[in-house]
Amino acid sequence: MTLESSLALIGFAFVMSLSPGPGNFLLLSSGANFGFGRSVPLVLGISGGFLTMVFCIGIGLGEVLQRAPAVLTVLRVLCAVYVMYLAWKISRIRSLGSGSDGTLAKPIGFVQAAMFQLVNPKAWAVAFILTVSYTDPENYLSSLLILIALFAIVNLPTISLWAVSGVALRRVLSTDARLRLFNLVMAGLLVATMIPVLADRSLIGG
Repeated sequence: MTLESSLALIGFAFVMSLSPGPGNFLLLSSGANFGFGRSVPLVLGISGGFLTMVFCIGIGLGEVLQRAPAVLTVLRVLCAVYVMYLAWKISRIRSLGSGSDGTLAKPIGFVQAAMFQLVNPKAWAVAFILTVSYTDPENYLSSLLILIALFAIVNLPTISLWAVSGVALRRVLSTDARLRLFNLVMAGLLVATMIPVLADRSLIGG
């Protein structure tokens, strides 16, 4: 991978990692409700799950999925259902770190966050763009691994900013009424990310 292509990849990784999407909305919500420390597994799961997806697509999964539209349809439906479930859970948080019944709420863990990327339309779209645009056909596997390493270096600190931003909001959300409104807005934004997925015929590009 040349210096020019590496710099282009770093810029792309930064913009894609910082731009709004289901995962980043979850990070913002988690940071606000649970603090940064309890949100670290979510950060690592989102990044690790996405980079694993990039690797799997790069070694052939992408071509298989493009030839199996029925699988894409199933993924699209799973995507919508799961994100709406997460939105429902967020909307039920009534006080910092507590659920609607007053019990201690649990932030999303590493495995759940990693699996979430399987139904994250933004993650699928970015993964396909990466493997098509930033790999070298002559040194495909090595360029794919370098791509994943560079993206990880940029992605982890960048998406962490969403969780940190949520932490910064904790003082503003110190009252239950404000927190309820914030969580309802976050839930609504998560649901809104599903509109392109449900409107399009394919999961990719949603």
